[in-house]
Amino acid sequence: MKTSTNKRDYWPTKEWKKVKPIDVGMDLSYLKEFERAINTKYKNINGIVIVRKGYIAFEKYYNGYSISDTNNVTSVTKSFISSLIGIAIDKGYIKSVNQKVLDFFPDYVCNPSDIKKRTITIKNLLTMTAPIASKTVGNKWEPLDRLRRQRNWEKYILDLLGKGQIGKFQYSTAGAHLLSVIITCTTGMCAREFANRHLFKPIGISEIPDYPMKSFLLDDVFGKNVKGWINDPQGNTTGGFGLTITPRDMARLGFLYLNHGIWNNKQIISEKWIDESTAMNSNKYGYLWWLFETENTPAYMAAGSGGNHIYCIPNRDLIVVITSKITLKPLDRWPLLEKYIIPSIID
Repeated sequence: MKTSTNKRDYWPTKEWKKVKPIDVGMDLSYLKEFERAINTKYKNINGIVIVRKGYIAFEKYYNGYSISDTNNVTSVTKSFISSLIGIAIDKGYIKSVNQKVLDFFPDYVCNPSDIKKRTITIKNLLTMTAPIASKTVGNKWEPLDRLRRQRNWEKYILDLLGKGQIGKFQYSTAGAHLLSVIITCTTGMCAREFANRHLFKPIGISEIPDYPMKSFLLDDVFGKNVKGWINDPQGNTTGGFGLTITPRDMARLGFLYLNHGIWNNKQIISEKWIDESTAMNSNKYGYLWWLFETENTPAYMAAGSGGNHIYCIPNRDLIVVITSKITLKPLDRWPLLEKYIIPSIID
């Protein structure tokens, strides 16, 4: 079921409009229970924005955060990179998702016998079906701290590419970074600059200035010193993490997707790209978006460590944004939607 953009009576380019939950068909009693659950069980949540029918129906901040504060949203960054790849294709910078990854790295020296590496496509990176030898013995997570310490992230990741089975789902933050490098190679702008011009400005997301990286220590790349949208040693915007953004601006990306790439009657991202990015498949993973369905409610989600999320639920005309302090083993956020937010919808 698609949301009709013809019914939008305003666009939140300059500012979101806030209404009472009942004005957009939501039962306040459920939302009060929702807030009680947050206060008792979800102490690492920093902010929540619920958008229904294009209006903010619920907005709360915790742990000293406010409307204007940005959050390090970790892997939510990947969904923004997906959007930028779609825009780059729409504008002709990239021909299609079927282009071979190595076509964008002509200076990279590849072993002539490494046929597998030569066949990996942009689509494989978008869908996490590109084999990347990134797992260390006894550790199921990618060794991202090792990536941080590389002088050239691009070469390091390309060297890892092709070690495994093409087409098998393997979550890879390193692979997403190559997509950002491809944006730089094809547009002449880093992903941050490209986003500011072609995505952020048109839909009202605050421009992200350049904050030069002074070092690549753990806190500079993953922790308390992350600012703006960080970059690798060559100046490429990080593709799999490193974005800081406000919950309201996260909601703008969700709203753009809910409206099939249209914003104020202008096509920012093609509807075809939105459909392809969020089409259900056996891996339940689209173009750097997680896909799921419960009780006949299809949804897709940008997800980051610690419980940072953008939930888009088209047939409820609903966006739920949650930002969180990064902690180990945070409680799953989806039960909050299942138990309180979705049932609160009464129209």
